[in-house]
Amino acid sequence: MNRIQSTLVAILALLAPSALTPRASALDDASRQTAQRLIDRSIAFLRAQQDPATGGWAVNPQGPNYPAITGLVVTGMLMDPRIDCADESVAKGVGFMLSFQQPDGGIYDRVLPSYNTALCVSALARCESDPAQAAVRGAVPFLRSLQWSEDSLDLPEETQKVGPDHPFYGGVGYGRHGRPDNSNLNVFVQALHDAGVPASDPALQRALVFLRRTQMDDRVNEMPYAQGSRQGGFVYATSENKETLGSGQSMAGTMDESLPDGTTASRLRCYGSMTYAGFKAMIYADLKRDDPRVRAAYDWLSRNYTVKENPGVGTDGLYYYYLTMARALAAWGEEQIPAPPDADAAPDAPTDAPSRDWRADLIAQLATLQTEDGSFRPVDDRWMEDNPVLITAYALIALQEMTR
Repeated sequence: MNRIQSTLVAILALLAPSALTPRASALDDASRQTAQRLIDRSIAFLRAQQDPATGGWAVNPQGPNYPAITGLVVTGMLMDPRIDCADESVAKGVGFMLSFQQPDGGIYDRVLPSYNTALCVSALARCESDPAQAAVRGAVPFLRSLQWSEDSLDLPEETQKVGPDHPFYGGVGYGRHGRPDNSNLNVFVQALHDAGVPASDPALQRALVFLRRTQMDDRVNEMPYAQGSRQGGFVYATSENKETLGSGQSMAGTMDESLPDGTTASRLRCYGSMTYAGFKAMIYADLKRDDPRVRAAYDWLSRNYTVKENPGVGTDGLYYYYLTMARALAAWGEEQIPAPPDADAAPDAPTDAPSRDWRADLIAQLATLQTEDGSFRPVDDRWMEDNPVLITAYALIALQEMTR
């Protein structure tokens, strides 16, 4: 090989995609057509479910209402290139959300201010109208004030001022248990990302502190409940409530884990939806793809890859799992994900398949769950997933992420 040939080979090697370099998605035609059919039917169902009087979805005349559900529906619709804010259903949905903006900038109806505001911000950020953009400008500072930090509001249940050493630092919560959690942090980070907040922003950097303390890997997490753990995935919170400070919490319970020193101990079990949520947040915060936190999470997701359940908790939060999975892997940018040889494989699939086309797998799975009217079939009632509007909105956003 001469010098010119050697140089060309070296250049091609540098340009070649690797496990750490995102590639453009390439969805096969059959999967894309299936996804589009599911999208069209989902949107038709959701249009039919809109409350004609208020313009919202899943409206409760007695209150309190959850404008977040309307936010999810509007987000899913606005991700469709054929729909914009002039669409009648979208415009009414935007009006419904704006009707709940409070003097403090939050978008909520008495309860769950962080959750509702964050999901509404993600929707309104996609609408270029002056009222929608003004609402986002007012809501983002309100969200910042609910993050546990030196700059947070001092509200007994929602948040309090804390320093970086506190287990709650960087987290965001519902306000029900006096402590933050990764579910609220997930939608908080998503809202800031959708609103165009840069990865270097202090709020996103603080979020990484809370995330590190909920990642079950003692190489990155110094909390006592992670001691000896090398799972790599994420759990729900650093504490069950404000009284059990630093105890850790997982909705998947505990597991017997073999520790590096050869002993076995009970440790909090990681689970799928929170691991995808944490993984996505690290991508949004621009952590390097070979960062130990990113690699540990990705390795957990690869080892536990499935579209049949929310690994660790079964059918609990299944559609939320599909949503976080689609968003996280779309942000990662790889067409394939390494997976166990038999992970959700078809009967005639090769038994030594080194990776899975996650988009094709998830689209095929969602196709089995959509009903004749375009809604998605509830498979569990935990976390409000018996609500067909909510889970159809989750599924719609997941499908939109996979076909963009």
